[in-house]
Formats: sequence, structure tokens, C-alpha cells
Amino acid sequence: MQYGFCNLNCVPVRKENTDTSEMVTQILFGDHFKILEKQKKWSRIRIAFDNYEGWIDNKQYQQLSEQEYNTYANTPNSFLVDLVDFAVGKDQMLTPLSIGANLKANSWLGFSSDGEKVSQKLEKSQLIDLALLYINTPYLWGGKTPFGIDCSGFTQMIYKIAGYHLLRDASQQVTQGKPLSFIEESEPGDLAFFDNKEGEIIHVGIVMENNYIIHAHGKVRIDRLDHSGIFNVDTNLYSHNLRVIKKII
Repeated sequence: MQYGFCNLNCVPVRKENTDTSEMVTQILFGDHFKILEKQKKWSRIRIAFDNYEGWIDNKQYQQLSEQEYNTYANTPNSFLVDLVDFAVGKDQMLTPLSIGANLKANSWLGFSSDGEKVSQKLEKSQLIDLALLYINTPYLWGGKTPFGIDCSGFTQMIYKIAGYHLLRDASQQVTQGKPLSFIEESEPGDLAFFDNKEGEIIHVGIVMENNYIIHAHGKVRIDRLDHSGIFNVDTNLYSHNLRVIKKII
């Protein structure tokens, strides 16, 4: 088995081994993974955090030995909470970073960064403050940064930075946590899931106070939430049908 580490700000993970293939997710600086298959240009990887699989360009990661991988995996996380920053490498070259970069590599892979970091679990009450940092981020299928993010990438990143584990897709995240019977039982930080006419979970957002929700739809935005679903405050129309609210923490 071979192993790798993302040493760039963000790298597209694609469904197939071609540059024109769908981007299914991204790995951010500090993410580590197993290399399931290595070809001349592409590697099929399994991301350690959520077991998501896909293809990345061989030029866009740093390979690790098994010992380095295990050492890194057992090093406590340290997530950047500044929207943007940079890391300085051994060669004094700068690498741009965005919020959610894992800076635990600094101590032994030769990177340094002065950005604000969080290295412990945050309180549930702090999730909304984190989420608001992404406001107006444009929607991007597979995205996980403040320069482009999708709905489940958004919820996963907020929980990840806060020290909690969420799976990658909304259809996976809905299998986690405890279902609530009524919106009135929910707290800020709980997750609301939405389905289509076929009953498939297609959207997720983070519950706020006073029947508001923050979610990625066109951009990261705040809308109204009621028993029917999300009421878009710009169009005055419902955009999503509520399926369930889950308490994750």
C-alpha cells in the first residue's frame, strides 16, 4: 500500500482518471489518504477522513512512507480558521491556504504558518460562527473551500473544523445522528435534510436560531426554515422540501 498527503491548498478529486471528469470532492492542504491504484498520471485514492474515493493527478500530492503516514494520522489535528493564509515551506516558497487546511503537518513536514488555528473540539454553539465565515461563497459541485463549496461539503467542513466527523455526501450524512420530531426541538448547529420527489436526500443545511437556516444553494446563504422546507427570502418561494432534522452533537 502507498500513501499520500495533500501539500497544495486544494486538489480536485475526480470520478474518473481524466481532467475533464466530474469533480466529486476536493482534498485540502493536510488531508492524507491511501493510494489504491497508481497509474502514469493518476492515482486512485481513499481519503482517510471520510473514506471517499476518487482520482487525483500524481503531480498534485506528496507521497508518504507507511511510517510517515501512521505518524501523521496519529498527530492531533490543527485546523486553520482564517479564511485565507499561506504556509512557508523548507525552500521558503509560499503555499496559499484556505480555512479548513490541516496545519498539523507544520511540525514535521517542514511547513510553517502564522494563521489562527483550532486544535480542540469546539462547542456546538460555535458552529454557526464558523458557518458565517463562508457566507456568499459560490456553489461549486464537489467544492470544499470559501472559493466554491457544495451543500454537504459546507456542512462537513464546519463540523470537521469544529472537531466532529461527518461523511461527505448529504445522502451519507443523513444516516448519522438522532432524528428530531419537530423543528421546535432543534438547536443551532443541527442539520436539516431535504429530499426530491423520489424521496432521495439531495440537500443539507445547518439550523440557526429563530427558524433560519444557512446552506449552500447558488451561494452560501441564509433563508427561512419551516415544516415545509426552505423558504427563499429573495424569491419568496420554497426551494427545498424538508425531510428530517438530525442532531449530530
